[in-house]
Amino acid sequence: MLQEILEDAKDSMEKSLSALDNNFKKIRTGRANTSLLDAIKIDYYGNLTPLNQLANLSVEDAKTIAIVPWEKSVVQDIEKCIMESDLGLHPTTSGDTIRVILPDLTEETRKDFIKKAKTEAENAKISLRNARRDGNNQLKEFLKEKVISEDEERQGEEEMQKLTDLYVHKVDELLTQKEKDLLDF
Repeated sequence: MLQEILEDAKDSMEKSLSALDNNFKKIRTGRANTSLLDAIKIDYYGNLTPLNQLANLSVEDAKTIAIVPWEKSVVQDIEKCIMESDLGLHPTTSGDTIRVILPDLTEETRKDFIKKAKTEAENAKISLRNARRDGNNQLKEFLKEKVISEDEERQGEEEMQKLTDLYVHKVDELLTQKEKDLLDF
């Protein structure tokens, strides 16, 4: 019973950590990375389709992402969606290839990205605390129904806190790494 509650909380915390990692990938550093474009979806025959399902994405050099659509008809749609995204990128097209050249990050831009990263990390911590709260509420419910004893509930809350502390530490490590990436010139 106690293990199931802890496993559910752990699964929830893993998902929060995974979501944070995905959100961090969308915050660009000075280097080109195709995951920057993961959030871009193109209206393809009435369906919003992720860019990576319509084109081949590759990194040409440290500052350039190359996009080669599988159909010529979507080149302009892809360009438009990239420009309209909140990434601040401006693609150029030559033939079938769309190139996204990442501008250099200014000190102000880096600070804004660090603020955004800190906000994402704080949201992940809130999610971790919510998972802990849900687990503790389940423990209290089982105690009230006399399924577990008070000692088991206390032990469960201690285990839940240890698990939460572990994942909060992982979030802090991810944030530290992202800040380091953003500050590297």
